[in-house]
Amino acid sequence: MSKGLVIKSISGEYTVYDNGEKIVCKPRGVFRHNEKNVKVGDWVTYDKETKIISEIDKRKNDLNRPVISNVEKGIIVTSVVEPELNLNLLDKMISLLEYNSITPILIFSKIDLLKSIDDFNKIKNYYEKIGYTVITTEEKNLGEKIISSIGTSISFLVGQSGVGKSTLLNTIDKNLTLKTNEISQALGRGKHTTRHIELFPVGDGFIADSPGFGSLVFEDMSLLSLSQTFIEFFKNSDKCKYRPCYHKNEPKCMIKELVEKGEILKSRYENYLQFVSEIELRDKNKY
Repeated sequence: MSKGLVIKSISGEYTVYDNGEKIVCKPRGVFRHNEKNVKVGDWVTYDKETKIISEIDKRKNDLNRPVISNVEKGIIVTSVVEPELNLNLLDKMISLLEYNSITPILIFSKIDLLKSIDDFNKIKNYYEKIGYTVITTEEKNLGEKIISSIGTSISFLVGQSGVGKSTLLNTIDKNLTLKTNEISQALGRGKHTTRHIELFPVGDGFIADSPGFGSLVFEDMSLLSLSQTFIEFFKNSDKCKYRPCYHKNEPKCMIKELVEKGEILKSRYENYLQFVSEIELRDKNKY
């Protein structure tokens, strides 16, 4: 029996990567009976002769949108124009990655199309200040910087359709020849150019391009967990009078004070409050 990493999944067939070799396999029928599906990102035991996957290793994490497992880093690609910069979507993706113990890396594209860069620099500097790696697609040696950020991890590329994920993959490795489409000006959204999810060997790690998001939901995240995914909130929450503090209407809330002082980005706090409302509505509709 051999060990390998599932790097591709199409129509019930799984490509397993094993020391540079790619073997197309199928899972044992027992997985179907147990309702356990093999996913891209799974480390599996398989038979090289029969090309049957017999075991799936324990997963570090398990995502359903995109459908992938064992991800250590999530590269969020966000355009500043075409489509316009959407900090609400960015913060939601960061929150969902943090919740799944995935380290976010932020990449901003199409900076050259901005009429003024001052407002963008304030946003970029803030996310760097709170601890995130921030890269722009105009930087020199872009591919090398991204590969260095990935290291030996399994990573995925994620973002709204049309922000340039596939183009970015091609920049990282010219052997990756994924199709890219123009933004639809009428819809303000890109066409979904990636038909399936696939991991590509890059440097010492792997990277996946995943289909663009249509919508994101906090399926099982609690209010407390949400507050902890905003890392600058979590770092200062011990200074709030009440514990737990959800940073809404509680008196002597340090997070609200930092927002008023301008030390926490106002859009971050406003987006957090919107996500709180989404979770409260979700919980209300359960009953």
